[in-house]
Amino acid sequence: MNDTGVVAGPASGRTSRTHPLRRLAGTGFIATLAAMVATTLAAALARTVGVDFEIPDGGETIPLSGFAVVTGFFSVVGIGIAVALLRWSARPATLFVWTAVSLTAISLVPPLLSGANTATTSALLGLHLVPATVMIPTLVRSLRTRTD
Repeated sequence: MNDTGVVAGPASGRTSRTHPLRRLAGTGFIATLAAMVATTLAAALARTVGVDFEIPDGGETIPLSGFAVVTGFFSVVGIGIAVALLRWSARPATLFVWTAVSLTAISLVPPLLSGANTATTSALLGLHLVPATVMIPTLVRSLRTRTD
């Protein structure tokens, strides 16, 4: 055996470093799961203290699974916005903060217009802020580390 200790690497020149867009998306999806769990647990806690989550128009009650689904959907929308800004913006973190905070503020309007009782309206307002406090800082931090 004549082993010289030289190891040849891949000929393509590719590195093992993950593409920044995929890393951002991966971080975002983990944060989405955390936001879904946090929001669903907060809704369950609100329900145990007496919030009925009944919306007068039709008299339907929002199920706990509904909180998880809506949180997941809009968190994925947020990831898409962050990925697009990382791809096409010179200042993705700053623009994402402005966009996400504006969309969060807009999301507070429907609970105020729902006609639900005060406890339900207050809980819904708080439950809109739970995923925002998980998703926005996580994605902003991730955007900053990708552009430094």
